[in-house]
Amino acid sequence: MKTARSAAKPEVRTRRLEPADLVSVVAIDRAHAGHTRGAYFLRRLEAAQRDPALHVQFAALENGTLRGFLLARVMEGEFGRAEPALRLESLGVAPALQGRGLGAQLGKALEDEARRRGVKELRTAASWRQHAMLRFLDRGGWSLGHAQVVDCSLGDAVLGSPREAPVVPPRFSPGDANDYSVPPADDFGALARDVTEVGVLKEGDLEGIVRIDQRLTGHDRSTFLRHALSEALVDSAVRVSLAARADGNLAGFLMARVDLGDFGRAEPVAVIDTVGVDPLRARQGFGRALLSQLFANLGALGVERVETLVMSGDFGLARFFHLAGLRPAERFAFVKRLG
Repeated sequence: MKTARSAAKPEVRTRRLEPADLVSVVAIDRAHAGHTRGAYFLRRLEAAQRDPALHVQFAALENGTLRGFLLARVMEGEFGRAEPALRLESLGVAPALQGRGLGAQLGKALEDEARRRGVKELRTAASWRQHAMLRFLDRGGWSLGHAQVVDCSLGDAVLGSPREAPVVPPRFSPGDANDYSVPPADDFGALARDVTEVGVLKEGDLEGIVRIDQRLTGHDRSTFLRHALSEALVDSAVRVSLAARADGNLAGFLMARVDLGDFGRAEPVAVIDTVGVDPLRARQGFGRALLSQLFANLGALGVERVETLVMSGDFGLARFFHLAGLRPAERFAFVKRLG
């Protein structure tokens, strides 16, 4: 016979993650992944403490003990978007307690936070091999997003490697504001990093970045770009961002970050958040030079893959990344629109 105490339904509640939760979070994640990602979670918890407006992190507790966690981040303008979203990046529930609704409670906490912030979309990505995550998304009402994840192995990439073709003098042609400096197919190698001034982004580049981005997108994404540049300057281990210059002026930029464990991944992956070339300097190879230098830098850092997200209908950007060697990934983009 069950006693009243043993039959009582466990008390489940959610709260914000705290620095003291790190050990419990790492233990739950290790039980799923089979390896420890302590450095990743420490970095994310520290980032949330440093800039809470950009991070959403929850713990699920059963009878006062942490049994699950959720990490998300505010998307302000990544991948060419103008509207904010919350990106679910990591989720875990103690294996022995799955099926008790802890994941659903965490999902509800994320949705409530999104509504509180006036955010209308949740976004995430998952591999077709992550069956438990796919079931969670299905039960939670998520659907496939209108975007495609593309990636490539740096070991297979020609750009930034000794196999990269020699450069030839650039051929100027008038640019289109949406072509992301994609040259014609027969001269993709027109201008490479060794004949273009490519270096790290600097604090003084913000005005030029905003100007170029607004010309390309038609939107003012200065808040996102300011935060991304600030992160690049503060934490170079996370941000790998570059500037291309011509005649002393900013001609193009690329903002990327090293993903140290998002979406359950064990190995670091570089994610390109945004890339832009001044339309007045399009088709002069600046986009290629930026990618070439990025690939070379990532190879030196030991990062093995690079990926990005291409929104549906952005054919110019899709072609640009295709010519650089990025192909459809095994991961899919998912979205949940909130009423």
